[in-house]
Amino acid sequence: MTPNMGTTDKRIRLGLALLVAVLYGFKVISGTLGIILLALAIVFALTSFLSFCPLYTLIGFSTKEKP
Repeated sequence: MTPNMGTTDKRIRLGLALLVAVLYGFKVISGTLGIILLALAIVFALTSFLSFCPLYTLIGFSTKEKP
């Protein structure tokens, strides 16, 4: 897996994942929508830590800064 995510992209994904986790924890979002958003937040967090987005690979896109 070649990293294809830049720093800003990773920070935005982690921020959204944290926001969804907090909203779910405080029961602001719940039910089926809450579970779906929580699953998406987990995917966002994992892709941020790995610096790799499989969807970016499929469409040939990268936000990684070039040296």
